[in-house]
This record gives sequence, C-alpha cells and structure tokens, in this order.
Amino acid sequence: MLQIGNIQLPDFPLLLAPMEDVSDPPFRVVCKRNGADLVFTEFISSEGLIRDAIRCRRKLDIYDEERPTGIQLFGGDEERLAMAAKIVDVTQPELLDINFGCPVKGIVAQGAGAGVLRDVDLMVRLTEACVKSTNLPVTVKTRLGWDDASKNIEEVAERLQDVGIKALTIHGRTRCQLYKGEADWSLIAKVKNNPRIHIPVFGNGDINSPQKALEYKNRYGVDGIMIGRAVIGYPWLFREIRHYLDTGELLPAPTVVERVDVCKQQLQKSLQWKGPVAGIYSMRGHYLRYLKGLPGIKEFRTALMTHTEPEAILAVLDDILVRYEGYVMERTPIEMVNYHENCPL
Repeated sequence: MLQIGNIQLPDFPLLLAPMEDVSDPPFRVVCKRNGADLVFTEFISSEGLIRDAIRCRRKLDIYDEERPTGIQLFGGDEERLAMAAKIVDVTQPELLDINFGCPVKGIVAQGAGAGVLRDVDLMVRLTEACVKSTNLPVTVKTRLGWDDASKNIEEVAERLQDVGIKALTIHGRTRCQLYKGEADWSLIAKVKNNPRIHIPVFGNGDINSPQKALEYKNRYGVDGIMIGRAVIGYPWLFREIRHYLDTGELLPAPTVVERVDVCKQQLQKSLQWKGPVAGIYSMRGHYLRYLKGLPGIKEFRTALMTHTEPEAILAVLDDILVRYEGYVMERTPIEMVNYHENCPL
C-alpha cells in the first residue's frame, strides 16, 4: 500500500487530475466507478473562497462515493492562501493540494498557478503557510519549471518536502511549453530517485494508453500516475490501465451499453448537483465525447444537445441502445482533449 498522510492507496495509484470545468463531482464519481484511486476537485481560487464566492464554495462539494478526494487551491498570497486552507479544512476532504502548475494566462497574471514557478522562495512560503494552517495532508502539483532555462524541479521538490508536503505530482513540461511537445519524464525520474526524497512522487503528462502507463511506470519508477486530458470522454482508461498492469492484457473497448450507462450516470449526478437547468447544459459536451465513433450518431447527438427535459434526454439515450444493439466498438487511439480551448494560455 502507498500512504499519503493517513490516506492508504493501492500500490501505483491512478489519480484523476484537477481540471477546471471538467473534474466536478459528477465526473469524479464516474471516474471513481471506473477505477480512479484518488480524485481532485477543479482548482479553487483562495481569493474567491475567502470572499464567499458561490462558484468557489460549490467546488468544495464532495460525494461520499468519490472519496478519497483532494481539494485543490491556487493563490499567490501567503496569508490569503492560509485562510483558504482553513476553510477547506472544515469541509473535511482527505487532502489539500496546491496548484503551482496551471498555465492559463489569467491565473499566471495573478502570480498564482504556474506563475509562482518564477519565484521558488515564494512557492516555499506559500506551501509552508498552507501546511501550518490545516490538519489535512498537503500535496503539491507543479511543472518542471517556468521555461527551459529554469527547470528547477529537483530543488523545488526538496524544499517543498522540507516544509511538510506529503506527496508531489509533477507535470513533465514547463509553463512556457503549455501542452505542446512531448512531456519530459526524465526529470520526474530524477526527483523520484533523489535519495533525499521520501514522499510519493507522481508523474503527469501524455499518458493515453495502458501500454504507455506500464512503460512509464517501469522506465521512470514513479509511485503512480495522474491522468487528465486523456480521460475526458474516456473514464474507462483507469480500469484499462489497472487491468493491463495486473494481467498484461488489454480490455476490449467499452460497449455501447457502457457508454450510454456512463451518460446516464453522469446526467443523474449533474441534475442532483447543479439542478435541472445547469445540470442538463453542463452535460452536452460530455455526450459528444462519450459517444464519439458511433456511425450515424449525428441525429442522436443533435437531439441530446437540444432537449431541455431529463425525460427526453433519457429517451434519446434509450433509442441509441436500440439503434446500436449488437454493435461492436473498435479500440481506437485516445485523443487528448484540449479543455483549455476557451481559456487563453
């Protein structure tokens, strides 16, 4: 077993990455049911949380069935981040994670997220302030550095461990790389193999198949992997990776029945969490991804995108089951979803 504070996880856990407008409670439940071992909330602004912004407060919601869950904060002010950590503490997640990796321009301009990568001393102070303000295990998600000239992740890992973090997740790119090029896991491996480092080190970046997960596990020796863009529309990747790690065999692609079932599960949770209007609206993008690859799906997709009543949507999903009864889905490469397409990097 692997341990983060008092949290026990299986050997080589599979983590769902925190993703804005993606990793909400309904999606986290779906990922948990399909094999995610630890999930994280969308990132939450420390400033918004302190101001009692409704949107930020709602991001603290956690379903019991998705636990263990980490709540992720971002901010660039020590006092404000510490205050937000105390608010999170009251909500009783399993851990608190600090975001030092988000490359979005608006976050970086606030001196938060990946913007903190330019000031390691500030990163350490922010982390220490959180550690001292909460009883929760504190973890960090970050990148290799700001740019190619400042890949300081080895120093960062040691210093953050020294102020009390219990685990570290590293995305194998710099902020200036954004999501371009191939993630460099060699520096993640250096952190993991550093004899001074005794906390779990998780790798993140470009994992999009069971074969790649096993290859990176063996090549880089990380304690587990965090997956983000590849599971948008394909939460089954978690179970596929776990099965492949355990048996060396690939599971068949999810069936039409499984795809429709996930649509129904997430719709039910979205209605429960967001209400009848926002719950229906927030699901529309998910249908497109879950049902991608079905021939002639356009007419059903259009109906799913336009109906405003849950009963009508469920009827369309049932019609899909009838239309594609017996249809065998083929395994195709997973495409990395650009979930930042509406948010400037």
